Amino acid sequence: MTAFTVALVLVVAAAGLLRWRRPAWYWLTFGVTLAALRVLIRYASVMDACGLTVPPSRWRLALARIADRPAPDSRVPRILRLRPTRTGLVLRLKLRPGQDAFDVAAASDRLRHSFSMYGVTSREVRSGVVELRLTGYDVLKRVQMPAKTDPRPMRVPVALREDGSVHYRDYRAVPHALTLGATESGKSVYQRNLVAGLAPLDVALVGIDCKQGVELFPLARRFSALADNPDTAAELLDALVDHMQGVYQLIRAEQRISVAVPDADIAADIWDLPDELRPVPVVVLVDEVAELALFANKEEEKRRDRIITALVRLAQLGRAAGIYLEICGQRFGSELGKGITMLRAQLTGRTAHRVNDETSANMAFGDISPDAVLAAIQIPAELRGVAIAGDSTGGWHRIRAPHTSLRQAVNVCNKHADRTPALPVLEPFRPAVAAPPAPRVPLSKTAPVTA
Repeated sequence: MTAFTVALVLVVAAAGLLRWRRPAWYWLTFGVTLAALRVLIRYASVMDACGLTVPPSRWRLALARIADRPAPDSRVPRILRLRPTRTGLVLRLKLRPGQDAFDVAAASDRLRHSFSMYGVTSREVRSGVVELRLTGYDVLKRVQMPAKTDPRPMRVPVALREDGSVHYRDYRAVPHALTLGATESGKSVYQRNLVAGLAPLDVALVGIDCKQGVELFPLARRFSALADNPDTAAELLDALVDHMQGVYQLIRAEQRISVAVPDADIAADIWDLPDELRPVPVVVLVDEVAELALFANKEEEKRRDRIITALVRLAQLGRAAGIYLEICGQRFGSELGKGITMLRAQLTGRTAHRVNDETSANMAFGDISPDAVLAAIQIPAELRGVAIAGDSTGGWHRIRAPHTSLRQAVNVCNKHADRTPALPVLEPFRPAVAAPPAPRVPLSKTAPVTA
């Protein structure tokens, strides 16, 4: 056996081992080159087999007849760019006249098999241009967030999508969101990633955790206000409504409406105000909304109506005042009483982890996308953290947040505890936290025993 043969065998063995144990490393070392060659070589035949070709134009057929040549072949979409990524390939195509982006989306599963890729998703970049994202391996099996992301004000990375791109929670684009999930579905891990992403930002965090605070109170050093029971939650939400009204009065006073002021300089929300006048934005996290909506007697019913009314008002009016809602729960439907459906209509962002029944998935996506409902009920129980994320436009993605332990989230919150703003209206609800324990130092140093 020659040295070349031995080296070839070692390379093939190493490639097989990497593909089995470290698919991300295999893709970066061997897979990306093999996949790019496979796509370029098979491209014309695959497009023809998937029905993504158009017949030759009439003038080309006429020229072929005049020149007494064979009829030209059908034309395939033109490749504008082929770009490798850390998880797959990005293929940008220019469609031929008569083709539609829906044709490419409908053929995504056939393209996945034909190109021997793990997954294929498509999106329309602009009229006549479609981008295919080909995934080389299961990126959701072992989530590894990229080292460099693109965070912006009020925009944090929280999960990884199945096509390898980063899923962001953008509060300025989607002010309020609903997160559903059964017990042990990964909903708490998603919430921890969200808090850890918000902790370094200039934002006030307000938490409502009616499970006696077991989820949010360990992160208390980064929270400006916390409530661990429905009574305190009702008072806290009323205080937020008062804070919202004060912010609107500030915006009204600083609108600067006059003939000499350009339209772009007229203030309509806190982001139009100067930096020195802009109030700090507030993110309200509700850990289990059902605990706020359930009641057993008349007194609790009055408290429940007060809470839901305050939440609806914050959802309808809070965006311009910089107040954003994150509502979490196992179920969220009309059985929770009046006002719940109105509240859900204001929650644009929807995320559903594994649910126990189809009705729960319908609560999240029934009024958005039937395909998202089907995808949500198909999440297996062993894949904790996998979720379906969608919005009111009908688009949806399969995502998974990286595993973040409670200790990791606590460390991030403690590190950025100095960023916790003190809002006077929320001061009565600020959690009382003890100072971190000092390291234990021995009073005397024991001398070693000598013979």
